[in-house]
Order: sequence, then C-alpha cells, then structure tokens
Amino acid sequence: MTINCNGKLLDLATPKVMGILNVTPNSFFDGGRYKNETELQFRIEKILSEGASIIDIGAYSSKPNADFVTQAEELERILPVVQLVLKINPNAIVSIDTFRAEVVRVCIENGAAIINDISAGNLDPKMLEIVAKYQVPYVMMHMKGTPQTMQTLTHYDDLIKEMLFYFSERVATARSFGINDLIVDPGFGFAKTLDQNYEILRQLEVFQVLDLPVLAGVSRKSMIYKTVQTTAADALNGTTVLNTVALIKGAKLLRVHDVKEAVECVTLYNKLHSKL
Repeated sequence: MTINCNGKLLDLATPKVMGILNVTPNSFFDGGRYKNETELQFRIEKILSEGASIIDIGAYSSKPNADFVTQAEELERILPVVQLVLKINPNAIVSIDTFRAEVVRVCIENGAAIINDISAGNLDPKMLEIVAKYQVPYVMMHMKGTPQTMQTLTHYDDLIKEMLFYFSERVATARSFGINDLIVDPGFGFAKTLDQNYEILRQLEVFQVLDLPVLAGVSRKSMIYKTVQTTAADALNGTTVLNTVALIKGAKLLRVHDVKEAVECVTLYNKLHSKL
C-alpha cells in the first residue's frame, strides 16, 4: 500500500494523518479563519509539526448547500497556499481537494502531489485524463449529485452494496486511464443521512474487498455533533472516538482538522497492534 507522491514513497501499511487546510470563507468548521499569510503560515507549520504526513488544501466548500465557486476564484484562493506550503517546507506532501481538472493541472505543476476528488471524476470529464497524465495518487470519494443537491439524494435500496458497485465502476474507469495509486473515501456526510453514516462506519472493513487504502473523513462532522447534541467546535472528543473506530476497521488515512490528536490515535493503535 505504498503511494508515489512526487517521488516520495508514502507507505500506508501503517495509517497516516492528512491535515485539513481550508482556504474558503464558508467551510463548516474553519471557514474564513485565516485572514492573512501570517495566520496561514502558523496553521501550515502547526499541521506539519504535529505529524501530518499530508496537508490537504481545499478552496471550494463542499458542505451541504455550499455556495458555488467559479474555477477562477478557486484557483485564486488555492494556488498561493500551495506555493506557501512548499516554501515553508519543500518536502511537504500537498493534496488538492478539488473536482476540477484545470485546478488539478495548475496545482500539480506548482508542486502538489495528491488529488482528493469528492466526485471521483464524475463532475469533470477531463479529471481522470489529467490525473493519469501526471500520475499522482487519486482519492476517489463516494457522493451522489453535487454539494448543492447531495442531501436530497440519500435513498439507497442497499447502501453498502451500492457504494461498492460505485467504487468498482470508478476504480475500473480510473485503471482504464492508467491511474496507478488509488484511495477510496466512503464520503461520510455526502448524500448520506446521519444513520447511514454510522452504517458505513459499522461496516467499514467491507471496503477492504476493493484492495485499496481507505480514507476516513469524519472530523467534527454533524454525524458526531448532532448525535451528542453539541457543535462542530465541541466535537473533538467525538472525532477522536470515531477516528479510533475507523482505524480498528481498517482505515489507512485519517483526514482531520486536529492533527495532534489524530496522530496520537494512530500511535496508540500501532502500539496496540505491535508485537512484543
């Protein structure tokens, strides 16, 4: 389970942490938090110093009913941050959270190493072609519709079976383009009800049938804070609990806002599974 990130080999045989850096004004938890380069630099340095293997930059909020953002605006937001991360640490592994092929192209040509696509190539017909051209690892998430419509598309006759079929089809298509390094993300909160999110987590180990690393992104989501009747700001403890469950059920990547706590989860999980 090794992926090639611009010549750096990242071994996912042991779980890794992906730190979230949102540069949108409206993300559900940290939107609009970073007002200038100094604040961004502090966040970047914190993510890296706390032990994240990957820093995932997003400039288009994909929360339910999120506002549409033009491609030009997305690039204007994201490109300077990619450049800033690599200026701070030229060895950092940068992931781009986007569903647009042109954003991918520009960011890869400026040093990005992983693409994290909420649509698995369904929202831009050129996406798989571009990913294949640059041979970067590709995270394929399960979603129906768009961020604007997904929460109206939560009906499934058999949730897990339909998700596995979706991934089988998307993986086969990606392979047909020649994409080598694939990661699957079940898409907690994307076209799923609260109960469906827990059903996915309950059966997360089933996705290992795909023989690909699984990314779990539950950090501070409503499936946590609505269940325990709190807010995203107070959902760190619940996030840690569900990250631990995800690791036990086979997740190889944790996508999180709180890197230090997730790295501790991984350290304790690894200790539990180490041989004397």
